[in-house]
Amino acid sequence: MPANPKIGYHVSHEQFRPGELLDYAAFAGRAGFHAALSSDHFCPWNQEQGQSGFAWAWLGSALEATSLDFGVVNAPGQRYHPAIIAQAAATLCDMYPNRFWLGQGSGQALNESITGGKWPGKATRNARLKECVDIMRALWAGETVTWNGLVRVEEARLYTRPAQPPPVIGAAITAETARWMGEWVDGLITVSQPLTELEKVVRAFQEGGGAGKPLYLKVQLSFDRNEEKARHGAFSQWKSNIFNSSLLTELRHPAQFEQAAAFVSPDDLDPYVHISAEPGVHAEWIERYAKLGFELIILHNVNREQERFIEVFGEKVLPIFKP
Repeated sequence: MPANPKIGYHVSHEQFRPGELLDYAAFAGRAGFHAALSSDHFCPWNQEQGQSGFAWAWLGSALEATSLDFGVVNAPGQRYHPAIIAQAAATLCDMYPNRFWLGQGSGQALNESITGGKWPGKATRNARLKECVDIMRALWAGETVTWNGLVRVEEARLYTRPAQPPPVIGAAITAETARWMGEWVDGLITVSQPLTELEKVVRAFQEGGGAGKPLYLKVQLSFDRNEEKARHGAFSQWKSNIFNSSLLTELRHPAQFEQAAAFVSPDDLDPYVHISAEPGVHAEWIERYAKLGFELIILHNVNREQERFIEVFGEKVLPIFKP
């Protein structure tokens, strides 16, 4: 049997104001969560979510205010220049050693197209992502970097570097992307989906060079006082987020996600969001994921009732998975 995973709390900037999220993260730490994952969006997925604070300003406050480890999933190369992300991550790692990891993915047009540049196809985005990670690693190693490719860097050098740079955790939803990342990232983060599909993603990552590297999972769930509230909360907040990766990466505006979700019914969420008012049922779902080898499982309660979720899971779910 694999060791019990650490359980993390997902910080959803699309759904809550930054001050609220800081309170929730601190509460999660007191309740027994081991880590937190921050989103990094410029836009929410839909108008009902309604927020989108700047993750990198928030992360410094969160690391100072809690003892949690933090990660962020970020897409370098268009909205962010990789040298700037390298500098931001280096600063956090210098101030909070061994508490920060950097998730890297190819991004979504929803966030990245705001800079006015062309939104590339998936193959180009992947190539750009690999370039960005190579640039960041060179900067963390103390090199002076000049690069002329899909991104450009001119004699960049980081003067404040941590003793230990952050692990680069590849963000992948599909088996194809996970396989491609396996050899050059330090670990994998993916999202919950039907177990047969998730098994394919894990297997592809390991076969592609990721065997023995850490596996992280973000689990979408909805927990509330009763089943009706849990389902309603999931539907109102997350119905626009259940589409396949090719659609999620191409739509540009929250209104387009709302249009795509116009014919989604509450029951359509079941393959993508674990909906239950019973903590024990959620624990059973988490156990299934743990058996696939995930060492960090981050829980995202997609409805707006965060305090009760943190409190109840701290009392009834987290002790089951005590590392």
